[in-house]
Amino acid sequence: MIAILAAIALPCFASEVAVLKNGFSIRHERREVVGDITRLYVNADGSNYVDVPTAEIEHFEAAPDLPASGSALPTLRIGNTNDPTRGFPGRPQTNLADVVNEASGRYRLDPDLVNSVIKAESGFNVRAVSPKGAQGLMQLMPGTASQLGVPNVFDPQANVEGGTKYLRELLERYNFDLVKALAAYNAGPQRVEQFGGVPPFYETRSYVARVVKDFNKKKVAQKTAVSADGTGAKAQASGSKRSSSKSVAQTKASASPASD
Repeated sequence: MIAILAAIALPCFASEVAVLKNGFSIRHERREVVGDITRLYVNADGSNYVDVPTAEIEHFEAAPDLPASGSALPTLRIGNTNDPTRGFPGRPQTNLADVVNEASGRYRLDPDLVNSVIKAESGFNVRAVSPKGAQGLMQLMPGTASQLGVPNVFDPQANVEGGTKYLRELLERYNFDLVKALAAYNAGPQRVEQFGGVPPFYETRSYVARVVKDFNKKKVAQKTAVSADGTGAKAQASGSKRSSSKSVAQTKASASPASD
C-alpha cells in the first residue's frame, strides 16, 4: 500500500493510462496529486486535465502508442477487455473518441465541436456533477436526459449520444446559429428566446466564448498541419463534408460579448 501511494504521489511525465476502480481508464501525459485528487493532464501542454479522486484509482500502466491524429481528445476506455491482468474481466472496451465520432456522424455534426462542448462542460470527467444538477460528460440535466431517452447519464456512450442529439436539435431550432445554440445548451432555450439571443449572464457568455474559441483553435491547428503537409486540396475536399456548424463557429465567434 505504501508503495502504491508513493507511486501516485510522484509526478509522472510519461504517457500513461490511469485505470479506475469503476472500470474506466483515462490516458494522460502526466499527473500530480493535489490534496485528495490526482490531476491527470490529458495533453502535453497541461491546458486540459481531469481531476480524479486518488482513492478511485486502481493502478497506472504504460500507455500504448497511438496512431497520428489531429484530435486532442484523451483516450477514455469504458471498461476493460477479457485480459485477466486488467482486473475487470468481461467488460467491453470503448474509446471515447469513437463514441464522439459515431454520435457526431449520426447527427451530422463536426466531432471537434462536440469535443469542445465536452471539454467546456465537464473537462472529460465522466462522473462530473454541477451544483445545479447537470451530470456526465455533456452535463445533461435529469429532465433533459429523460426527454432524450438517456437512462443513465453516467454511461459515457448514452450521455454523448443524448448530448449530441440535443445540440443538433438546438442548432436546427436556431437556424444553425452556433452562438445561440450554445447559449441555449448552457442556459436553456427559454432564456435565449426571452433575451432574443445570448442571455446577459456572465456564465453563459463565458461558456459560449470558451467553446467557440476552443473549436476555432482546433480548426486553425488542423489547417496549419495540412499546410505543412502540403495536402491542402485533400483537406478542402474533406472539409466540405463537415457540418455547417464549422463555418458558423468561425463567423459567429465575434457575436459573443465574452469572446476573446
